Order: sequence, then C-alpha cells, then structure tokens
Amino acid sequence: MIQKLLATWRSDSLLRQVAKNSGYLFSSSSLGIIFNLIASIYATRAVGVTGFAILGAITTFAAVADKLLSFRIGELVIKYAGGALAKNETRRAAAVFKTAALTELAVSLLSYLLIVALAPLAALYFAKDAALAPYFIFYGLIVPAGFIYESASALLQISGHFRSQAALNLAQSVVTALIVVYAYLSGAGLGMVLVAYLTGKIIIGFGYAALALWRAGQVFGPGWWRVPFRELPPAREFWGFALSSNFSGTVNLFVRDSDILWINALAGLEQGGYYKLAMSLIGYMLIPVDPFIKTSFPEIAKAVAEGAWLRLKNLLRRLTFISGATTLAFGLALVLFAKPLIFNIIYEPKFLPALLPALILFLGYGLANTLFWNRPLILALGHPLFPLVVTSLVGLGKIALSLALVPRFGMTAQAALMSAYLILSVGIVAARGVAEVQQSSFPTPNRSPL
Repeated sequence: MIQKLLATWRSDSLLRQVAKNSGYLFSSSSLGIIFNLIASIYATRAVGVTGFAILGAITTFAAVADKLLSFRIGELVIKYAGGALAKNETRRAAAVFKTAALTELAVSLLSYLLIVALAPLAALYFAKDAALAPYFIFYGLIVPAGFIYESASALLQISGHFRSQAALNLAQSVVTALIVVYAYLSGAGLGMVLVAYLTGKIIIGFGYAALALWRAGQVFGPGWWRVPFRELPPAREFWGFALSSNFSGTVNLFVRDSDILWINALAGLEQGGYYKLAMSLIGYMLIPVDPFIKTSFPEIAKAVAEGAWLRLKNLLRRLTFISGATTLAFGLALVLFAKPLIFNIIYEPKFLPALLPALILFLGYGLANTLFWNRPLILALGHPLFPLVVTSLVGLGKIALSLALVPRFGMTAQAALMSAYLILSVGIVAARGVAEVQQSSFPTPNRSPL
C-alpha cells in the first residue's frame, strides 16, 4: 500500500505541485489554528454568549457588505490571467490583473459607504441595539483595508508565491490572538475584540497588496500597469464571467454566509451566540483543506486550458481522498472529544448547547470540504452560470424554510437547513463537473452553454 502511494506521488507532478504549494499555507494554518483557537476562546469569555452573537453580527455584516459587490474578482484573475500566463500571453495577463485591481479598489470604497449607510438598521435588527451602529461602522474599515485583497491573492497564487502568504496569515493570527487575550485580561470587552480582528485584517490587506504589486513587476515585467485595456479578453466573455460570478456570490451571501444574521434576527441573540460558536468549531475543519483550495484552482484551470484531462481526473481523485480523510478525522474527533474536552475544558460549559448544531453542520460542511474543488472545476470548464442556477434554486428553498422554521425551532433548524443546502448544491455542481471532464475526454457536439 505504501509503495503504491509512493509510486503515485512520484508519477503525479500536478499533485506534487499542489501539495508543495499547499505545504507552505498548511504549515502556517496549522500554527494559525492554535492562535485562532486562543482568540476564539478568549473572545467568548470576554463578551459572553449574547456578546458573541453581537460580535458575529458585526463581523458577518461587514463581510457580507464586502462580498456583495466584489465580483469574486480573484476567480476572474485566476481564470483569465492564469490562463494567459499558461500561454505566455504576458500583456493580456497584466491587463487582466490591472483591471481587476482597479475594479476591486472602486468597489471596496462603495461597499464601505454601504456599510456606513446601513449600520443603524443592521445594529437594530441583527444586534438588537441601534446604539451599536458605531461598532458596525468601525469594523467595516476591513473593507477599504482589503482594497485589492482578492486580486492580490489570486496573482500570488497563479505566480506560485505561497510562502509570503503563509507568513502573513500566521502574523495576523498571532497579532489577533494577542490583542483578544489582552481584551479579556483587561476587561476591555467588545470594542477591543473588534480592534483585534480589524488589526488582523489590516495586516492581511496591506500585506497582500504590497506583495502582489511587487510580484506583478516580476511576472509581467516593468511598466506592466501601462498595458492598455484593449489587451483584455473579449468584453462580453470577460465581464459576463465577472457578473455571473458576482451574482453567484450574492446568492451565497444571503443563503450561506449570513446565517448568523438570520439567527440573530429570527431566533434571538442567545441562539445566535451558540450558533456562532458551532460555526467556529466547523471552521477548524476547513483550515487544513483551505490551502488546497487556493493552490488547486490555478492548477485545475491550467490543466483545463491545456486539455490535460487524464492528469486532471487523477488530481481530483487524489484531492478528494486527502480532503475526505481530513474531514473524517475531524468528524470523529468532534463526536468523541467535543463534550469532555472542548466544552468542559477549553470553552465554558455554558456553551454546550452549541454542540448539536455543530454536529448537524458537520454533515453539510463535511461534504463541501471533501468536494471543495466543485466550484473551481466548473468555472475552469467555462460554466460560470451553472453554480448560480443551482445555488439560487436550492437557496430559495432554504430561505423560505428558514423563515418558517427558525423562529420556532431556532438554531437546530438553521443548522439542518444549511447542511441540506450544502449537500444538494455542492453535490449537483460536483456531479456536473465530473461529467464534463469525462465528456471532454471524449468530445461530443452540442455542449451546454451553462
């Protein structure tokens, strides 16, 4: 068995490249887990159950506003700039990155203005206290702080510059944890906890921007910012991809990424506090696989651009095995050790009601974690509308059921609906992607435009 695994490793250069790049991010995320856990523990102790729900409302609202107009610009860079670099079309790649960065900069400013305008309503409905609006505005500074974060991250990915990302990710985890611990020890409360999270986002935002602009000069050559916009891919295709990705992201914002806001508004802050902790626990499952998400998309897009279908199928199978094994190990640990270790020792026992929704959420997020490549694959294959259709249809059902069930059954219903949404949407997109790869191996006419 071991000899077979070693032979597979030696023969699969694409997997080795993904694993090498993921290793840099995984090493920092492994250490980052420790500091993220410290930050989570002391944040819950510093603000309590309802305060943790308010913290979740503030951070989630800012993240939602940030993503609402973001166009998921990183995916645009990876597909078009990465594909252009694979074909040695440096000027086109430079034009794509420049356009993406300028678009993201403009959108980040608009998003922050949206936060400022809606902060009073957000505080009233999601934090149950209009007086908390200044906290929403303050933490909303993460949006202009990450002015070209997505574009920068994508450029660093397609150019293979992962060690610097790993260092920045670790630095922000350490700084955030230290400030949160100070907030707990000093009794500073919610305001200082927000300072901690904002500081970490500033480190990431400005750090990624500086690295990407430096790396752009190396990848595209001197004067890359003067490349004219006419070097871009055909406008209809290019901006059509951007708009469809943004619509898909908008659907996810309301269906998947805003759960804390739904819980707070429909079931109350206490339920929201427990649910946020449940989501935080599930977040630790995603950390080991997250580096593969960032490093595999460029390689998947490259394999599709080159028509290397056999290499791509082998890569998907092996990535699924790795992510599936990691997910299964986390699930076993959650079942066996959550109550005696996590809630009785690490967190305070009063947070024990968060365990049931965490176990329910594991079902859906476990599948999504295992098949993490579903969206990158379908985008690389040139079908940006398909995820939008799937998530929209399934998501509408989830929202309708949430409005009916969450006020009565609270966080348990929300967790069950979220898992069902992930299982259906991820399963359908992944199945379509696999079928497309199989079909592309043996081309047939009249392929679907979705």
